[in-house]
Amino acid sequence: MKILFIVQGEGRGHLTQAITLEQMLRRHGHEVVEVLVGESKSRHLPGFFNRNIQAPVKRFASPNFQLSQGGKQVNLSRSILHGLLKLPTYLRSMSYINRRIKETNADLVVNFYELLVGFTYLLFRPRVPQVCIGHQYLFLHKDFKFPSSNKYKLMFLRLFTRLTCMGACEKLALSFRKMDDDVAAKIRVVPPLLRQEVLACEAEKGEYLHGYLLNAGFSEEVRRWHERHPQVGLHFFWDKDDVEEVYEVDSNLVFHMIDDVQFLRYMSGCKAYATTAGFESVCEAMYLGKPLLMVPVHIEQECNAFDAASTGAGIVSDSFNLSALLDFSQTYRPEVQFRYWVRSAEWCLLRVLEETHFKHTALHLPLPTFPG
Repeated sequence: MKILFIVQGEGRGHLTQAITLEQMLRRHGHEVVEVLVGESKSRHLPGFFNRNIQAPVKRFASPNFQLSQGGKQVNLSRSILHGLLKLPTYLRSMSYINRRIKETNADLVVNFYELLVGFTYLLFRPRVPQVCIGHQYLFLHKDFKFPSSNKYKLMFLRLFTRLTCMGACEKLALSFRKMDDDVAAKIRVVPPLLRQEVLACEAEKGEYLHGYLLNAGFSEEVRRWHERHPQVGLHFFWDKDDVEEVYEVDSNLVFHMIDDVQFLRYMSGCKAYATTAGFESVCEAMYLGKPLLMVPVHIEQECNAFDAASTGAGIVSDSFNLSALLDFSQTYRPEVQFRYWVRSAEWCLLRVLEETHFKHTALHLPLPTFPG
């Protein structure tokens, strides 16, 4: 198969998933012909992505969420207004996506939750089958349990998710646990896509706390906690473009620019992990047996945190209360079955992608001709 990846570039989760799936496909003789990544002024493509992806990478302008004044929470109304003002730009991006689908001669498009792909399939109707991958498609599953949250935000989240997968023939919902497929909604529940380095990693229990800040505004909370507990080592990763690669406040508080190798090294050796509840890093911590503190910054992450907490993986808070994380770590017990679930991902995903390609090819075979 020749496959085109289209990736939403916000955060690190979709990017690492794309790297992992490309490696799986290459091991089985398939080719990723090109990777299109959505970008914006506030979104920077991490260096680890370009180092690890093997297919040619091209970029296009894509919508992204706008933050509140404090740089912590997503401002929904600002995000929508910004998207409307940039509409001509995004229409050009959709035309570009459609052109790349044709010019790469791809047999299959894999969409990692990029909104403009759904609209491209709505407006241009490409004939190449589209498969969507992301944990967000679990939010459309009939059996998914939601937290008690703002019902309008939940409605918007589900609407946004439906828009990303317009025209898709399959939706692969990455999940913390096994669930039945939702056949009516064309949702298949599959294991998380964790990179090979995580699967091969040997975890140790250190004495420092590790963390990831999707929005750098949370660094002030971490600093304040550190002032009260200066004896506890803290290593936090962020994507802040106006500081050096390693920003050392003192010997026990260090902020690192996001880097896949260093991130995993600190994850494997930490005592516990604090995060803004992105699906990918939560899964990595669960796989390595690390207790979690999850601080959601938007409704999607609220759902992630609620779902992960229901498995016993961690606790949820509205701030980086690292004292609560230390308390939780005293009684935490890793979920062994999660590791087996994750290790079945390669077989599950390849089976679905190959089946989808086969069905599409069979439907478009030329009719046989007969003599006479």
